[in-house]
Amino acid sequence: MHKLYYQFPETWFGDCMPFGYGDKFYLYHQRDTRKPGPFGEPFGWDLATTSDFVTYEDMGVAVPRGTDGEQDQFIFAGSVFEAEGKYHIFYTGYNRDYPKLGKASQVLMHAYSDDLLHWTKSREELTFCPQEGYDPDDWRDPWVIWNEEKEEYLLILGARKTGPKTRQTGRTVKFTSKDLKNWKFEGDFWAPELYTMHEMPDLFKMGDWWYHIVTEYSDRSKMIYRMSKSLEGPWLAPEDDAFDGRAYYAGRTFCLNGQRILFGWVPTKEDCDDNKNFQWAGTFVAHEVYQREDGTLGVKIPDTVWNAFRDEKAAKDFEINTPGVRTETVVFRNTGDIFKWEADIEFAAGTRSFGVRFYENEENAESYQFIFQIPENRYVFEKCPNWPWPANQNIGLERPIELEAHRSYYLQMIVDDTIATLYVDGVALNTRIYSKMGEALSLFATEGKLTVKNCRLTAGLKNE
Repeated sequence: MHKLYYQFPETWFGDCMPFGYGDKFYLYHQRDTRKPGPFGEPFGWDLATTSDFVTYEDMGVAVPRGTDGEQDQFIFAGSVFEAEGKYHIFYTGYNRDYPKLGKASQVLMHAYSDDLLHWTKSREELTFCPQEGYDPDDWRDPWVIWNEEKEEYLLILGARKTGPKTRQTGRTVKFTSKDLKNWKFEGDFWAPELYTMHEMPDLFKMGDWWYHIVTEYSDRSKMIYRMSKSLEGPWLAPEDDAFDGRAYYAGRTFCLNGQRILFGWVPTKEDCDDNKNFQWAGTFVAHEVYQREDGTLGVKIPDTVWNAFRDEKAAKDFEINTPGVRTETVVFRNTGDIFKWEADIEFAAGTRSFGVRFYENEENAESYQFIFQIPENRYVFEKCPNWPWPANQNIGLERPIELEAHRSYYLQMIVDDTIATLYVDGVALNTRIYSKMGEALSLFATEGKLTVKNCRLTAGLKNE
C-alpha cells in the first residue's frame, strides 16, 4: 500500500479536476472500483483535500453519478472554477449505452455550489453538443478560463473529427460566452493533426507565456504542451514538450498561493505484472510546475513532499573509475519500500552511461534501474538485466535530457511501494514496479568515471 502518494482504499485514482481555496487544494476525482475492471462500475466525482500532498482528508462523494438511463451515467472530466458569485463545474456526462440508441454518448453538463462541497446539477440544456463534423463519442473534458483581453469566458475541450480512430484528427475546440449560459462555438483552438484525440486539455498563463496542455494516447501516450505569447497562437513546441513519461497521465494544473501543481496519475499494470500493459487509473502524484528562463516548463517535487521523510543516512563522497567496463557500488542496504534518495553526480568525458539501481538483489544482481545513456541524451527506466527479454514493459518510460561532462547533476528519487519517481533538471519520470527483487541501492558507471557527492537516503515518513 502507498504511504505517501494518494489513492483511496479499494479504489483507483482517475482523472483529477483540481481547485484551490485558502491554503487547501481540492482534488475532485474519479474513483474506479475495478469491478470487474476499469470503467466497469459507473462513477461520479469524489473529493479529497490536502494542504501538503502528504496528508489527505476524504470528503466523500462530491458530484454523484446519474442513473443508468441518464446522460451522466458516468461523470467524466470537467473544469471547476469560481465565477458570477458561485463555484461552477462544467463536466462531461457519459452514457455508454447511448450510442446504440442513436444518442451522443458524451455531452457537457453543468453544476454549481456555494461551498465547494455540495453541488447542484443545473439540468439546463447547454449548447455544447458535438458540432457537425466532430465525433459525438469523443467530445469531452472541458476547461474554462476568463479571457481578460476579450472580457469573456473561454471554454476549450478535447475532440476529434468524425472518421476512423486511425485518423489522427484530435483537436482542441473552443466556445466563448459573456455569461456562462449562452455559448458560441468558435471552431478549432489547436488542431495539429498529430494525435487521435486530445484528452484533458488545460490552458494557463505564467509570466508572458500561455501554455496549452493535452494528453494523447496514439503516439507516446503521455502529456504534452505547447506555448504561445497569445491565445490566438501560434502554438510553439519546445524541444522537450512533455513533463513525464508513459506512466503519468491526464494531468491538470491549478495555481494556489503562487504554487502551480500538476495533478496527474500513475497507472497500474494488468495483474500487477511488470511485463503487462498499463491500465486506466491508479495513484495520484503531484508535480510542481515552474518556468525556466527561456519560457519552457520544468517540474519538481513539492517541498512538503520532499520534507515528509524522517530517517536520513548519508554516504561518504566517492568515485567510480571504470575504464573499459561497467562497475557498480552498493551504497545503501535495507531501504524498505518507502524512501527518498538524492545525490550530486558528475561524469567525465567519454563515459558511456551511469545510473541508479534500487530494489536490488545483491545475490543474483537483479534490480530496477534508471540509466542515463550519455551519447543519446536521455534517461530510461528498465529492469536489469533485461532478461528473459523483455523483462519489463517499459515502452515510453524514458525522458530526454542534455548530458554534459563535468557538469553537476542533482538527482532526486522517491520510491513509494510500487511507484518510483526520478527528477533531474526539471525533468521527471514515473514508473510502476511490482517485483521488488531486493532492498539494496547502488550506483554504476560504464566505461568512464563518475563522481558522487552528497549521497543520502531517507527512509520512512514523519507521520507514520
